[in-house]
Amino acid sequence: MSSAPWRALRLVAGVLGVLWALPYTLPGLLAGLSALPFGARMRLRGRELALVFDAVPFGPGGALTLGNVILHTGDSIDCDCLTYAHRAGLCEQPAVRLVDHERAHVLQYMALGPLFLPLYFLCGGISVRNRFERSADRYALTGRGWWPWPAPPTNGRLD
Repeated sequence: MSSAPWRALRLVAGVLGVLWALPYTLPGLLAGLSALPFGARMRLRGRELALVFDAVPFGPGGALTLGNVILHTGDSIDCDCLTYAHRAGLCEQPAVRLVDHERAHVLQYMALGPLFLPLYFLCGGISVRNRFERSADRYALTGRGWWPWPAPPTNGRLD
């Protein structure tokens, strides 16, 4: 098949993924827009397929992805962060780009839609044991492997 049909198929899949993630994107958009009067900045990130809000003045710190919206409390999401395995003391991995980690979550939302959050919390929530977080770290390290099944090893290795 030539590249044009593949591009068209990717476009259709992307549009369907955005629509499938909409139940989470809308609350994320509402939260991001409500942060704008308090200093947050909004920008569209095409590669991430997301609308990013930097300098969000509320939340526990770091970043939170809701559908195709990334809420980030720092100055710029283009920063380094430690992997969950590194923070848990399971390994000594290099820092990853936070934007790459969150891009993996956007892709997970687009694939799983309304099922994402229930599955995410069934897998352990915000934890190194959560296969969604480990696969997002793996994606941030390698540029591949954002899908959470099968689960990466629990010994801290992400490949």
